[in-house]
Amino acid sequence: MTKKKNLAVVLLPMLMALTMGCGIFLGRYMNRKNLSQKEEKLRTVLRLIQSDYVDQIDVDSLLETNFPELLSSLDPHTAYIPAQELQAVNDDLFGSFSGVGVSFQIINDTVQVIEVVPGGPAEKVGIMPGDRIIMSDSINLVGKDVTSESVFKNLRGEKGSKVVLTIRRYGQKQEYVYDVIRGDIPVNSVDVSYIISDGVGYVKVSKFSRNTYMEFFNALNDLKFQGAESFIIDLRGNAGGFMDQAIFMANEFLPAGRLIVYTKGRKKENEYMAMSDGSGRFQDYPITVLTNESSASASEIFAGAIQDNDRGLIIGRRSFGKGLVQNQTELPDSSAIRLTVARYYTPSGRSIQKEYQRGDLKNYELDLANRYSHGEFYNADSIKVDHKNVFYTINGREVYGGGGIMPDIFIPEDTTGFTSYYMSVANRGLIQKYAYTVADKYREMLGSDRTLESFNKVLPGDNVLLENFVSFAVENGVPARWYYIGKSRELLLNQLKAMIARDVLGYPAFIELLNEDDNVVKEALSRIQNGESPVSIQKEEL
Repeated sequence: MTKKKNLAVVLLPMLMALTMGCGIFLGRYMNRKNLSQKEEKLRTVLRLIQSDYVDQIDVDSLLETNFPELLSSLDPHTAYIPAQELQAVNDDLFGSFSGVGVSFQIINDTVQVIEVVPGGPAEKVGIMPGDRIIMSDSINLVGKDVTSESVFKNLRGEKGSKVVLTIRRYGQKQEYVYDVIRGDIPVNSVDVSYIISDGVGYVKVSKFSRNTYMEFFNALNDLKFQGAESFIIDLRGNAGGFMDQAIFMANEFLPAGRLIVYTKGRKKENEYMAMSDGSGRFQDYPITVLTNESSASASEIFAGAIQDNDRGLIIGRRSFGKGLVQNQTELPDSSAIRLTVARYYTPSGRSIQKEYQRGDLKNYELDLANRYSHGEFYNADSIKVDHKNVFYTINGREVYGGGGIMPDIFIPEDTTGFTSYYMSVANRGLIQKYAYTVADKYREMLGSDRTLESFNKVLPGDNVLLENFVSFAVENGVPARWYYIGKSRELLLNQLKAMIARDVLGYPAFIELLNEDDNVVKEALSRIQNGESPVSIQKEEL
């Protein structure tokens, strides 16, 4: 085993250099007459290892082991996707997979159903939120060995295939057995949309998959029908996805002839310029866009287009800074690579890709940690801005390149209530566990009236809820320290209510309740209600 490992270490630089020379993909060169000298050299080296090396070496395995490191030496976002992982990666981007249609969490070694997809296979047979899945076919899904990966493996499968699920339901002694026929399950990228205040719609977009634009467009129309006259678009935590979906979204808000994004690559076919066509239905609706350090790629395309065209305010914290464009190519063995083929630029001409050194992934991966340690999450003055790398929006406002989208309105990370007591209960997962223990009671009290308004009515008063939680925490090893509990009171209550609502009502209710205590959302709401815009912000600065 040691010899094989040492061989890999010795050969890696050689393989990287040689494979870089031949363009990586040996499978494309079936005719030896078309091989360059370096390509033939690589084939010879691999053949010699396979036939003459002192130990028997699986060359395929050797290459599989070194492909990820080889590709990562190009840039931080070129990547190799093994065949066994490709399906899961594609499911997330292409917006659907085949399964039973539930979302779940594992608490106390038990798989609990959080949500059931409307019209999905699980709902059709009668599985309900709050149910515990204890078996899938003959596989036990209870115990310390159960992981999210093992649950996914058992619940997902080919469309039309059957899985037998054994369910334990709160308040029922008997177990229920359901034959579920797997079907296509949509992966939603618009997590939540609702009227957050009179005339203001809120939309949270979690990713840019193949269906994102249509989900987004439908959400805007639904909110418009409900009376929305302006929108808050939340892209915090959205790591991106398909570029075209961000372009379609931006087009909804821009007048004709506005530049949205353009790309530059080594090949002409990888260069692209997207302009708005004037067909957008929401060109006159005020908008704000929320970003943070985890908003990347397509999120930054959208935010950059809105900012550079002075179409709306960007509120929150500096985005991630990913300005590289990847094409995904599937290989003959069903693995794939995502190869960087271009850089993208915002309308003002900014490349928002943050700096990186080729082959130095470590520092790149530590970038967010470094931002945190430098105080950037808490103080706008701590953000390193390259004032020489200045660009101008359509109305002449200064914006900066060199790493992410800087918000127009900076809101620091809110650490109010982050006491040692809060950290103790949060790190032990006690807020989630408490929500899990009481959710069934409130679910039963609500009956069929599953609304947030009714939920708030059945919850006990704040003092009782907090005291009940503190007693639960004491039982689980965290002593009551009321001085610190008092300082964390609002944070604890907000998260307790949100977690219980998630288990009883689903993810949208969870986000709605969290937003009530979210300083970024509050600021966005205030700015949009006061009619503030990039132009008004510019006048204030002047």
